[in-house]
Amino acid sequence: MPLHILLILVIGGIAGIALALHLLGLTKAPPLTQASARSAWLRAFPDDRVDRTDVTSDGRAARVETDNGRGVVWQMGADTCARRLHGIEEAHVRRGRVTLYLKDYAAPRVTVTLTQDEQAEWADWMARI
Repeated sequence: MPLHILLILVIGGIAGIALALHLLGLTKAPPLTQASARSAWLRAFPDDRVDRTDVTSDGRAARVETDNGRGVVWQMGADTCARRLHGIEEAHVRRGRVTLYLKDYAAPRVTVTLTQDEQAEWADWMARI
């Protein structure tokens, strides 16, 4: 088989599979729940005791309170990421979003979308960090 036909078949096949997965809804990450946010935190920090988790209404992030301080869990692609907030440089709450600037080169900035009620709760929660 000529190389140019083989390349077309391979690229077309990969694109077709990706399109089929997307149309079937298999590319979306499931929303976080209290339990999944807790387990995501414990995957990153297994020695912590999780006291409380509060998941955002869109299910893409959660506030976490542990015996070692506070943190945030958020979805990153199909997986989750968890960070402690003791290294927070600054935070901005505005227009339905909170942006946390962390002292972490792997996750220097985290932006979470919030409802009006959640904005007030998060602002109060971050003021106590």
